[in-house]
Amino acid sequence: MNEPMLTKMEAAPISSTEFFARSKTRLNFDVPRGLVDPNIIPKTGDAGNDRMLEIVAREQPVRPAAVLIPVVDHREPTVLLTQRSPHLSSHAGQISFPGGKIDAIDASPLDAALREAEEEVGLKREFIEPIGYLDLYGTAFGFRILPTVARVKPGFELTINEGEVVDAFEVPLAFLMNPENHQIHSKEFRGMERSYYAMPFAERYIWGATAGILRVLYERIYLA
Repeated sequence: MNEPMLTKMEAAPISSTEFFARSKTRLNFDVPRGLVDPNIIPKTGDAGNDRMLEIVAREQPVRPAAVLIPVVDHREPTVLLTQRSPHLSSHAGQISFPGGKIDAIDASPLDAALREAEEEVGLKREFIEPIGYLDLYGTAFGFRILPTVARVKPGFELTINEGEVVDAFEVPLAFLMNPENHQIHSKEFRGMERSYYAMPFAERYIWGATAGILRVLYERIYLA
């Protein structure tokens, strides 16, 4: 693993009102074909990651998944994140968004994200205003993750399902959307170097798909 580097693309901070306004303008609920089509590879902008996803698509079945990006509409907005249970078979103990695989009972990726948020942390749908889908995100494990950006009204009470997560916590949106906090690390995949993001916050180490999706959110809403 190489030493972390900070990204160089920067954008001026925006207000919470502007964040939600831009999100509503720039996002929609069109489901990308690549969610289930192995021949459509999500692009990452990193040559090593793009090559890795091509290899994974040939060797593993596509695993459609959905997550919720719950932006809590405090005066200073926050993002609600979870810490996965340590006994899970994949990504144990990692920081993630509420979400999981899309089941046959789910009417849409949005429905899957809302269902998982309620199952994992007890976040009720009446507090959630879905805004739209972010870009499709691929992982080394064959997951195709479709994130839903949502505005969440404060005042909710959470009930943690410890079979899936051990904690839920909020991180200031301003911290996560500050490129000075976006570290780039690299690791090897079958002889190729690929990069990944990390956004350490206090004792929490936010990295991998979660940090990568947050970076995509920054690029779509703050840079576009």
